[in-house]
Amino acid sequence: MIDVGVIGVGAIGKHHARVYSEIDTVNLVGVSDINENVGKEVANTFKTKFYTDYIELLEKVDAVSIAVPTSLHVDVGVVAAKHGVHMLVEKPIADSITNAERLIKEARKNKVKMMVGHIERFNPAILVLKDLAKKGELGDILTMMAERVGPYSPRIRDVGIIIDLAVHDIDTISYIYEKRAKEVYTIAGNSFHTSEDHASILLKFPGNRAGIINTNWLTPKKIRKLTSVGTGSVARVDYLSQDLELIKSDGIFGIDVPKKEPLRNEIEEFLRCIEEGKKPSPSGEDGKYVLEVAISAIRSYKEGRTVDLREMTV
Repeated sequence: MIDVGVIGVGAIGKHHARVYSEIDTVNLVGVSDINENVGKEVANTFKTKFYTDYIELLEKVDAVSIAVPTSLHVDVGVVAAKHGVHMLVEKPIADSITNAERLIKEARKNKVKMMVGHIERFNPAILVLKDLAKKGELGDILTMMAERVGPYSPRIRDVGIIIDLAVHDIDTISYIYEKRAKEVYTIAGNSFHTSEDHASILLKFPGNRAGIINTNWLTPKKIRKLTSVGTGSVARVDYLSQDLELIKSDGIFGIDVPKKEPLRNEIEEFLRCIEEGKKPSPSGEDGKYVLEVAISAIRSYKEGRTVDLREMTV
């Protein structure tokens, strides 16, 4: 039995608490949140204890989900690492590369496992697509195109759409390619938000492969789709319905996808890593890479140029 907790139980964190409460092999020791009313409500809902001080919670658990605002990830995560607590950190890993590196260093130093919550990797349709790609069903994948659009959520105030949403597709496309982007070019702007609220991002991967991401907070209807174009077939994923189809020369074929909540998959994998001593994936290094690409994408549209990812290492 793994003793777990959740720090930050707002819009996302409360679902971490819910999933933990549904898993028989874990004990949800408690939750903590700066908003006492919200924290107590979540604790009552899932029959656990509310902790005003998250450090007190850390002293009682083996693992924790960290779903506080991004700017606080490093502070909470470092304390968790020093307490020897394994952590699932919501995306993005941190608010800066420096803080991401600090978090990774502390986790390594204290020998704790850290997974970054890039949840779309755990969407059942993506898991099946990844398996098909590895088996060569698509042939050689040449380009992937993501559409992640929909209405604006007022709770997103501190970052633009690239950090908030495009990071999902930066990670997923890199995950399927099993490669890291080399260059990024972005056209973006803001029509109502203080940061960018629409962006078109072009990622260049080794082997002249492409990743194209279109995202905005302007489309009235929420759409989450990914198209992968290979020399053997084309795969289309609908993240929301978890549908996957292959388009071949002789027709369009629906692929069976066992439907399941992506967050449940993610948390179960996090727990397996602890139980089996496995390296988490997405790792802290994966999370840092995605943040580097996102920051480079922002730099690209602000400076009006292609950004080489090697610039992030100098």
